Amino acid sequence: QVQLVESGGGLVQAGGSLRLSCAASGRLFSSYAMGWFRQAPGKERECVAAINRSGGMTYYKDSVKGRFTISRDNAKNTVYLQMNSLKPEDTAVYYCAAQLVPSSVVLISSYNYWGQGIQVTVSS
Repeated sequence: QVQLVESGGGLVQAGGSLRLSCAASGRLFSSYAMGWFRQAPGKERECVAAINRSGGMTYYKDSVKGRFTISRDNAKNTVYLQMNSLKPEDTAVYYCAAQLVPSSVVLISSYNYWGQGIQVTVSS
């Protein structure tokens, strides 16, 4: 079992920055690829960024490329999402998720564990 706890969300003005953290319990954190998803009201959950087990490969949704950076610290069992130049359309609940078996990083069903989610609100 892996428990994931997100932190770092909140309210920020457009153009501002936030850094989300996701702390994982357990000793197998380095065995999981990790993803950050978001879900805005009335919209489907989507993957905005993902990182492989070692941190050597990353994925970004086109709309966040150049603004968001995903990273992980396996010694601290933590994955991060640095979000810069935030836009109102980035407003959503953000979730981190852990994927045990390598698969498509954008496929929600491929992830085994999910955090409870954290609100990010970007005001215009």
